[in-house]
Amino acid sequence: MRLGVLDVGSNTVHLLVVDAYRGGHPTPTHSSKSVLRLAEHLTKNGSLSKSGEQSLVDAVARAKKDARNQNCDDLLAFATSAVRDASNSASVLDRVKRETGVELVVLTGPEEARLTFLAVRRWYGWSAGRLLDLDIGGGSFEMAVGVDEEPERAISVPLGAGRMAREFLRGDPPDKKALSALREHAEATLAKPAKEIAAVGASDRIVATSKTFRSLARLTGAAPSSAGPRVSRQLTLEGLGQLIGFISRISSADLAELDGVSATRAHQLLAGAVVAEVAMNLLKIGAVQICPWALREGVILRRLDWLEGV
Repeated sequence: MRLGVLDVGSNTVHLLVVDAYRGGHPTPTHSSKSVLRLAEHLTKNGSLSKSGEQSLVDAVARAKKDARNQNCDDLLAFATSAVRDASNSASVLDRVKRETGVELVVLTGPEEARLTFLAVRRWYGWSAGRLLDLDIGGGSFEMAVGVDEEPERAISVPLGAGRMAREFLRGDPPDKKALSALREHAEATLAKPAKEIAAVGASDRIVATSKTFRSLARLTGAAPSSAGPRVSRQLTLEGLGQLIGFISRISSADLAELDGVSATRAHQLLAGAVVAEVAMNLLKIGAVQICPWALREGVILRRLDWLEGV
């Protein structure tokens, strides 16, 4: 079965096409992206601007055409924090469906956490024991922990890298006062969730997903993406601290020149690094392993599970 998965996130609209079947490894055959930075199109009253709406409609229409050209049997389309947080979310979704025929399903933060956790569990298998997964997106930060495919705790907080960069980091590079304010905010926001995660019990394997974590790991010495998804990669707390000291003193343009950093996300990487460091400190984590599967794979796997039950 050929599935198209359309992920409308805070930064990009990403179409991933995979050949998949129940019990098999989803094999990617095609990928295309539109960089919209939807979260930056939110107005002061929290609504998605008209230009943002139009960009989204156009991007979804292109993705639908692309999926058709790829002979997809089904298109799974979902949206995360940027659309979820918009005060006019309902009207935006109606317009997208009316003009493109694509119905976007808006995932809640905890749903994101659970679906990402499912992907991580399937990647590592039962031998991994109790898993803890951390995922920093553009608008939100998800954590999930458990021994089964359904986590015991699934938590989402509004600490996404893009959101934190917009709200706290002024200047390029930002000043120390801005970084301190971001760190204090992250610590206050994560204090209770970190205790809830810790209360579940010690984790046997601690994993991180998302582009932010992958970029941070690459900048601290992990293998490049060209080495393939099965190469072991990790991000240590020590390495992360040293990296923050370095990237906090250079401009986003210079940061974008480094291997593993995309130009479209360079401006928010420092904010993501600070959130990651705060989370790892509060959870007493010395290192995380980087998992190549995340939310999109979780959506695919859940869809295949549902097909099996029909």
